[in-house]
Amino acid sequence: MLDRRKFIAASIAGTATFAGLKGRSQSREDSSSLIDSHVHVWKHDPRFPFATGSTPPAEDASVEMLLELMLANHVSRTVLIQVIHYRWDNSYLASVLRQYPKIFHGVCRVDPLDPLAPDHLKRLAEEDGFRGVRLSPASGAEGDWIRGELMPSLWRRCNQLKVPMTLLLPSVRLADVEPLINANPDLQVVIDHMADIRASEPQQLVKLLNLAQYPNVFVKLSHLWSLSNEPYPYRDMQTQVKSLVAHFGAARLMGGTDWPISLKQLSYAKSVELFRDHLDYLSRQDRDQILHKTVQRIWPFDHR
Repeated sequence: MLDRRKFIAASIAGTATFAGLKGRSQSREDSSSLIDSHVHVWKHDPRFPFATGSTPPAEDASVEMLLELMLANHVSRTVLIQVIHYRWDNSYLASVLRQYPKIFHGVCRVDPLDPLAPDHLKRLAEEDGFRGVRLSPASGAEGDWIRGELMPSLWRRCNQLKVPMTLLLPSVRLADVEPLINANPDLQVVIDHMADIRASEPQQLVKLLNLAQYPNVFVKLSHLWSLSNEPYPYRDMQTQVKSLVAHFGAARLMGGTDWPISLKQLSYAKSVELFRDHLDYLSRQDRDQILHKTVQRIWPFDHR
């Protein structure tokens, strides 16, 4: 059995395992284990300064805090997404990946307006162990770089490095990335937060469903709390989730808590519960895919 002290010690050594967690049977491991596809971490630490002009929260969301929450809620592994507070400086997240290589994968950020971004990504992947990059084009003119001349080389480099391209983008930008997806058919592309399409916007959902024709496009079923018009557990999102399952298949969908951003609406425990206990309108096989199997396909973890 792993108690909290032993768990943290094992994590620091990079060899933690959740198989012996107290009260967790093999059947729970098979049916309810969760690999969280979307979490941010940051820490007020002079070794890792925030970007000039950023306004990070006064409170930390450190990896140590996350490890405690993972243990308490039987979350086995987590994919960490570089938070915007650091912009293109991925140093804090790189330090976390070095410290806990068996627990976390990391998705970095690079400056999409920098012609050297492909080379920066190569270094981050090969030297710091990042397993993906995230781009965030805005809906307005300031986000038009997503269809600019610098994108093809960055997407090709992702393809060469075999690191997934992760996109935080509004639905109006989905058409802009389709040529890039089409030009890189072997590149795994992950759409964050269902492209921020609300439950009340079925006409926008059609744009996301259109990308199901590309077998290497995946979608995170995250941010239900911000896309729903109803209280927890956001039952009005069922139709959207079912449509995504019908078009993409559960094997291309994954759950993510978006901790600590989600804390404005619900706790980490409730975020985990949302996927573990409130996808009961899906088959057990589909739930298992969304809980952990799809994430393991995109970001393989060593479970030894």
